[in-house]
Amino acid sequence: MTAWLVIAVDKRKRASDGYDDDPSRHYSWDERVPNATAIAVGDVIALWDTDALLGLSVIESIEIGEGEKDIWFCPFCGRADIAPRTTKTPEYICWKCKREFDQPATRRVTVKTYRSHHEAGWIDLCGSVTDVELRDLCEKPKSQLSLRRLRWNDFRERIEKGETSTPLNIVDNAQDVIAGGHRKATVRVRVGQSSFRRDLLDTFGAVCAFSGPGPEQALEAAHLYSYAANGKHQKGGGLLLRRDLHRLFDLGLIAVNPRTKTLDISMKLITFPDYAKLQGSPLSIMINEENLKWFAKHWQMHRITT
Repeated sequence: MTAWLVIAVDKRKRASDGYDDDPSRHYSWDERVPNATAIAVGDVIALWDTDALLGLSVIESIEIGEGEKDIWFCPFCGRADIAPRTTKTPEYICWKCKREFDQPATRRVTVKTYRSHHEAGWIDLCGSVTDVELRDLCEKPKSQLSLRRLRWNDFRERIEKGETSTPLNIVDNAQDVIAGGHRKATVRVRVGQSSFRRDLLDTFGAVCAFSGPGPEQALEAAHLYSYAANGKHQKGGGLLLRRDLHRLFDLGLIAVNPRTKTLDISMKLITFPDYAKLQGSPLSIMINEENLKWFAKHWQMHRITT
């Protein structure tokens, strides 16, 4: 098992021109970051803000692209080993040549970019582990890198047995799904995703297929198949789901029995009343043969083991 501790956006903006992270959904970095190519689909990603843990998940896919960024460097020696200071002036110091200065030099470069997608298995753990503990749980506790390897077994034990213990079964489920081919290592950008959702709203209205009518803002366009397999929005392969139900459906913790067209709730969710009451419930929308075909494929992936 490989796990990474990564720094969230608000602490990275001063080092360059920043990233557009949304910790519970995706995380961005580029080829100039150490360990940039070491992170892989199926790895655990834990995000922190250098003060405390924010949460963790499993990387479902990694989107590769190209972009530009401003690189800040020392105006004296040209190295990028610089850092801002909050209590001393001048504000910046170069750790290589030890010179101090008020403003770093900059240049714009083209870089290969990476973005993880990990929202399906996201677990909010905001503030549950301190910065001191997190550093100590890294393979190299004194590392200053943005992407650091965690000692997974020790980290997991801390989360599951600490004062605010949280079971990480969802991590295991997510990895099982990924290992079964539900996600690919590199995916295309979801061109047309907004129009795909609009088409679903026009077809079904503001209705979650599992729980019924709801505010449009709370509904997501859910694929009944692995979009990453071919980068195309398949006919009859989508519906609208409430965000939490979307995640659980992606992980197979909720499925639709293609024979009865009713919801099947995993035993891991039965202890939660809001989900348990969905067991055996009919769908809230009318589905066609194309929808049913995709539900059957999902059912075979997550409910038929032999």
